[in-house]
Amino acid sequence: VQNLTIWRLCQERVITAVNGSLPGPTINVREGDTLVVHVYNLSPYNLTIHWHGVFQLLSGWADGPEYTTQCPMLPGQSYIYNFTITGQEGTLWWHAHVQWLRATVYGALIIRPGAGSSYPFPKPYKEVPIVLGEWWNANVFDVESEALASGGAPNISNAFTINGQPGEWWNANVFDVESEALASGGAPNISNAFTINGQPDTFKLREVVQGKTYLLRIVNAALNNHLFFKIANHKMTVVAVDASYTNPYVTDVVVISPGQTTDVLLIADQPPASYYMAAHAYDSTDGVVEFDNTTTTGIIVYDGAIESAPIMPVLPAFNDTPTAFKFFSNLTGLVTSPFWAPVPLNVDEPMFITIGLGLAACAANATCGGLFGHSLAASMNNASFQFPSKLSMLQAFFNNVDGIYTTDFPDQPPLIFDYTNANNSLNQSLLMTTKSTKVKKVKFNATVEMVMQNTALIGVENHPIHLHGFNFYVLAQGLGNFDPVNDPKKFNFDNPQKRNTIAVPVGGWTVIRFRANNPGVWLMHCHFDVHLPWGLATAFVVENGGTPSSTLPPPPLDLPHC
Repeated sequence: VQNLTIWRLCQERVITAVNGSLPGPTINVREGDTLVVHVYNLSPYNLTIHWHGVFQLLSGWADGPEYTTQCPMLPGQSYIYNFTITGQEGTLWWHAHVQWLRATVYGALIIRPGAGSSYPFPKPYKEVPIVLGEWWNANVFDVESEALASGGAPNISNAFTINGQPGEWWNANVFDVESEALASGGAPNISNAFTINGQPDTFKLREVVQGKTYLLRIVNAALNNHLFFKIANHKMTVVAVDASYTNPYVTDVVVISPGQTTDVLLIADQPPASYYMAAHAYDSTDGVVEFDNTTTTGIIVYDGAIESAPIMPVLPAFNDTPTAFKFFSNLTGLVTSPFWAPVPLNVDEPMFITIGLGLAACAANATCGGLFGHSLAASMNNASFQFPSKLSMLQAFFNNVDGIYTTDFPDQPPLIFDYTNANNSLNQSLLMTTKSTKVKKVKFNATVEMVMQNTALIGVENHPIHLHGFNFYVLAQGLGNFDPVNDPKKFNFDNPQKRNTIAVPVGGWTVIRFRANNPGVWLMHCHFDVHLPWGLATAFVVENGGTPSSTLPPPPLDLPHC
């Protein structure tokens, strides 16, 4: 992991990258394999790598989030991540888990069936990773640092990418350029790039064979944006999300949140030609905050196609919440898949968690850029999470060290109010939060149920919540405030989708359930990187179970120390 000089958006930039590429290398394994990754930090920054969605059964020391399961590797240090992929098939991914470094330190992790096993669908002709990213014409550390120092929001990205490339539509609508110039009587804006054969930095899937089926493994590695993804004139069939098989779901648009993966089957059933794949933001705030409104494109080129301009899909409107909610809420789990287990019916730890933005008091003698002169913050149940810095929480758990975290994360919000009422958005009596390192402690094998309720504080937004170390069942989703009397009647106990990252609907709620069968410390946080340092996180401390197969083993000898 080291500096790489790269050309994007007509600029030369120095980024942090893995093995000299963006994205980093795709790692291919089979279920049951043990993966050993030697990471050498030759970058100027602290570093950890997180294996997003991997269960890490009894290998929590390899999970990766800084100050949760390890202290970061300092520049010049190294660490060996060693873990076994158990009970999982599909698409996951890996990324840096230190500040905003994952903007360029990421790649796909593909888990194919073990020997003697096969997909629960016909074997595709070809498999293609489609990794969606986000690009800044700036040093991302500086972008984050400036925002945290000011207490305000960070600068938005300049482009989205497909497999590291922004494509040719990233910042141009030539009709708008011409119209604005003619209306003003002045000169038009200059172009953003020159091209070779019409293609500046565009991913191409070439020699697509008509009639064949392709498995697209889509990853949203963007830092702060949900994305709509379409392919012109083609339908897609969703067959897995977050490395969990689904019942086939046919759609012409995929909605994917930061941290999520979606596997789709694409049948090349159109006349031989060139077709754009395209993605742009789903802005769940409905324009309340500034967002990156560019479009990234790749091109599917059929074998034998005559050279012509590719056909462009019509993407949903940026604020198309009905389309996003329909997609997210219509997926169901494939109960005949190899690792399906019934939903646990008895709940040991019921929790109701409000999630959203807020404000933290501005430091003395400082000027803050948030509302009312305070710093922007985020919280769960009004507890704004602050990571330790002296020791990782997992080390504190293993060695029984006090003072690193407290186990008093509340099961309920401190105040009941009309959570999604926009009239409360700027209610100063509800906005203030305080920093703490509160976690939830549960017994080994306990069943945890969480009602995650979005709030309208500061503004409504769809929050992608990621739970480390586990998959969870998504029992139900809805808009508005959760109704504890009527909404449980909607719970799907038969075939709910399983995920590790859930997009809690804008102005709505989600109910998830999981069995805490993995001892250790497991972070739960919003996968918008802008919200994690603001405090939208907590962690679960799962106690040892009392047997060797349910007890966290000692740490590796090369575990980085603080």
